[in-house]
Amino acid sequence: MKKKILITGGAGYIGSMLATRLVKDGHNVTVIDKLVYDKSSLNHLFFYKNFKLINEDVMNFNKIKKFLKNNEFIIPLAALVGAPLCDKYKKEAKELNYKLIKKIVNFISKKQKIIFPTTNSGYGIGEKNKFCDETTPLNPISVYGTTKSLAEKEVLKFKNSISFRLATVFGFSYRMRSDLIVNNFVSEALNKKKLFIFEPHFRRNFIHINDVVEAFCFAIKDFQNLKGQIYNLGLSSANITKLDLAKKVKKIIPACRLYLKHNQKDPDQRDYFVSNKKIEKKGFKAKIDLETGIKELSQVFLYNKKIVNNY
Repeated sequence: MKKKILITGGAGYIGSMLATRLVKDGHNVTVIDKLVYDKSSLNHLFFYKNFKLINEDVMNFNKIKKFLKNNEFIIPLAALVGAPLCDKYKKEAKELNYKLIKKIVNFISKKQKIIFPTTNSGYGIGEKNKFCDETTPLNPISVYGTTKSLAEKEVLKFKNSISFRLATVFGFSYRMRSDLIVNNFVSEALNKKKLFIFEPHFRRNFIHINDVVEAFCFAIKDFQNLKGQIYNLGLSSANITKLDLAKKVKKIIPACRLYLKHNQKDPDQRDYFVSNKKIEKKGFKAKIDLETGIKELSQVFLYNKKIVNNY
């Protein structure tokens, strides 16, 4: 059945891909976004009658209330994302990442449904030989991790909800981000032919953006079976260190040279491996491997470079 779905921040990295898929699947999709980063990431959707874009700041809560009430599913993607950005704008991060979510939860009716994307950075620093699962106590070590963890608690008080703790996302999007570690490594390897890796032992879990979109579609279809729960969302075979990731990039871009830097700290100090077994037991499993994503990103960055150089 076709659903009425509202996505805040739907013109962003994940949102532009998710909105596209949901519109093409026939759902009635409304996006609220103030279009700070890219004003054209949803241009391809204006053709569709089941798509609506509201160019508004979600922090103007009185102006977005009526749109919140009119949709069965609420997917709140609007956020300040990443440790460095949230450390720079602490007050704004608290307002947007936490307080806005609390307002939304308290405002919508109990019959509505929330699918909330948070981050697995709330795990902070994991034990050396142990995977973090959904029962692992949260220990966020950044403003980003803290605000998203607080927001998740509010969402879970609302029984009609699902929380996805996302691994680090990679891959092409209509609103591209080159700061995410996989995307960044590929861009640097192609453009500078070198990668400087600091704190190479730090562990991460990764997931391709298309798998994230598939997971949200899965949650919409099977909401009753998933609701009221937290799920780690990552690719189980992509629990690797920063150095192992760099080696995968080098294998596909051999001209790139790797340099280890032992005197520099990662601004994001989280370090853990993550178990995704809970969502896999429910029937969803991420499939797109890092090698496929690295090859995709290589082509995207190379062709974009050629287009720019031809002008």
